[in-house]
Amino acid sequence: MNAAKLQNNGEVVMFKTKDTGPVADAVKRHWVDTRLPAGLRPFARLARWERPIGWYLLMWPCLWSLALASNVAGSAILNIWYAVLMFIGAVAMRGAGCTYNDLVDKDIDDKVERTRSRPIPSGQVTSRQAKVFMVLQALVGFVVLLQFNTFTIILGISSLVIVAAYPFMKRITDWPQLVLGLAFSWGALMGWAAVFGSLSLTPVLLYCGGILWTIGYDTIYAHQDKEDDALVGVRSTARLFGEKTRQALVILYGATVLLFAGAFMLAGSGPLAYAGLALGAFHLLKQIRTLDIDDGDQCLELFKSNSTFGLILFVGLVLDGLATYYI
Repeated sequence: MNAAKLQNNGEVVMFKTKDTGPVADAVKRHWVDTRLPAGLRPFARLARWERPIGWYLLMWPCLWSLALASNVAGSAILNIWYAVLMFIGAVAMRGAGCTYNDLVDKDIDDKVERTRSRPIPSGQVTSRQAKVFMVLQALVGFVVLLQFNTFTIILGISSLVIVAAYPFMKRITDWPQLVLGLAFSWGALMGWAAVFGSLSLTPVLLYCGGILWTIGYDTIYAHQDKEDDALVGVRSTARLFGEKTRQALVILYGATVLLFAGAFMLAGSGPLAYAGLALGAFHLLKQIRTLDIDDGDQCLELFKSNSTFGLILFVGLVLDGLATYYI
């Protein structure tokens, strides 16, 4: 049991946490559970620091957009400072978003086997502690955002409306993954805006492709919880598509690739960018072919593999920029 004090509106808030052990679906024996002081572990679990896949998936659209914009601007390589800022922002805002989501879903999480061991429903932290931690992470994200141009700052702040709405969507629509896509793909607009201070059809196509990609990979993820979701009334595209999930993924991932190709075409991308997209398309096809919607462990692994897709696309764009500049 650890305690720390934080002054808040004239009151002293005692941060007393209770480490009751790892979250059920978290990585086992991760550094969060083995190296962090016990009093900090519940906050790290709230931010999902032991599960980087979330900020990977939030970061890749940012870096795709930044690389594509840099190529159009004639730069040999993307702005490294902007890339570092986007990495920090992705980690901070993903953590803040997860904390917010857990606050909204605390009653639901307590009824789902995979999530009832999360810090709030398991009593590791209080709701008040989680709120303060969420604000602190959001402040880090805001400081990062202030390093960009005015248009990008306004664009980034605008995304908060979608972020705030997302946790409630699973209660009112079968398409919460669509709203997640609107939020998680916002970086496809941000990278371009950071370079040019405006938007065009190119990043919009990249954004739309990112939305469909997100719906696809989060549908796979949601199949882990479909039985519990049905019991507690949580809705999802996994429950909506059911046994037709594979067919839905063909449409979603196929349209993703076409929209990305359209963005590359408008940007005047070279063959290496398309080669990266082709390899990425093969990776998505492999997901579809191997998917077993009744195997929760496999669904989780396929979901995580989408970071590989993001990396493939990014490397293709970076190499294409280098080739265009130097050859």
